[in-house]
Amino acid sequence: MSKNSDQERLRKDLRAILGDGLGFSLMVGLGETYVPAFVLALGMGEIAAGWIVSAPLLLGAMLQLASPPAVRWLGSHRRWVVLNATLQAVCCAAYAALALLEGLPHWLVFVVAALYWGTGLAGGPAWNTWVGTLIPRAIRARYLARRGRWCQFAVLLGLVAGGLALQHLPRAGGLFAVFAAMFLLSALFRAASTFCLWRQSEPQPLPANLRAVSPGELLGRVRRGADMQLLAFMLAVQAAVQIAAPFFTPFMLGELALPYATYLLIIAAAYVAKMLAFPFLGLLAKRIGSHRLLYSCAIGIVPLSTLWVFSANVAYLLVLQVVAGVIWAGYELATLLLLFERIDEAERTSVLTLFNVGNALAMVGGVLFGGLLLELLGTDRAAYHVVFAASGAARLLAVVLVARLKRVRFTPRPLAAQVDGVRPNTGSIGTPLVTSLSEDGPREAP
Repeated sequence: MSKNSDQERLRKDLRAILGDGLGFSLMVGLGETYVPAFVLALGMGEIAAGWIVSAPLLLGAMLQLASPPAVRWLGSHRRWVVLNATLQAVCCAAYAALALLEGLPHWLVFVVAALYWGTGLAGGPAWNTWVGTLIPRAIRARYLARRGRWCQFAVLLGLVAGGLALQHLPRAGGLFAVFAAMFLLSALFRAASTFCLWRQSEPQPLPANLRAVSPGELLGRVRRGADMQLLAFMLAVQAAVQIAAPFFTPFMLGELALPYATYLLIIAAAYVAKMLAFPFLGLLAKRIGSHRLLYSCAIGIVPLSTLWVFSANVAYLLVLQVVAGVIWAGYELATLLLLFERIDEAERTSVLTLFNVGNALAMVGGVLFGGLLLELLGTDRAAYHVVFAASGAARLLAVVLVARLKRVRFTPRPLAAQVDGVRPNTGSIGTPLVTSLSEDGPREAP
């Protein structure tokens, strides 16, 4: 193939990769973010609204275990990613159907949520590996960082559009008609994203030395060094945070009865703060090191949920959300730099899948504990305050683990991430784009 043909194929791939990211991000902002509000509107209750954002991840985590063998069976990362993206678009359309059709059992919402997260998680590791073969190493980090900024803006655009629609449009067509329109648009955005994925090339369907890593093998590796301690800390923090995090939405919309516009403002505050803080925190990580940044932010996240106990004033919550967004941005940046500093390309799909499974299990464990505690105490304001304080206490215990981390210094490199959802108090949840790292990984600092 000529040089001009190679350049044209690269430009086509880069446009398609950007288009995929924008479509996916609009789906997240407009659709996935408002699923808890939809559950509340259905009358399923505040505990169900908390569980809907985390509990389905248990089945999702199990479904994504099919990713490595499915990629080998199909002989292509591209086919597997496109299949899962298509199914995720179908799940968004199913949400729209649930909003319009009366009399359907509520448990179907959890089934759709599980399939939505399962297909999203299953395609992620394969997408990371595939895109790493398309973007030249020389421009990879810079391109993915720029793509990430556009995607963050798209999430924010969808988030704002959804909040304003729920606040102002139900008077004309009814609340569930608005939800249905939002979910249907989300399905169309994901379909457009899928079309962009289908248009991308796949010059290397599978790495020549592709191999699967078993859970036992991975555990044996991380046990020998600082990685295991870091992983244990991240899982402990995830479980502690999920005791409270899924219940901020039902607390605001159910207990505090905030208007949708105010709810939008509060969750957007943390997201925007997180988005704006990342570049500056990257410079800070380079200056003080990833370990110090992690330790500082780990201490910072301890009181964040407990601070919701002291006031329901909107101005207070907005300030708290901005602080939370900055602290969570620093925590996520530091953990990503430390954890994903080296993942071999041949093992990337397998290793990321196992990590995602562990992370999902920690999330489910935390949210089930928080939900059961809320059920036991009753869903009044005092019960929510106990759950928020319990999350803070669990976070404090997790900080003990970070104090034991071995101080391994790395020179930070740019690392992009994809936003998978927007959450109160944490700003967002996302998947690291490990392919944004150079293949040789960060070098240990002298």
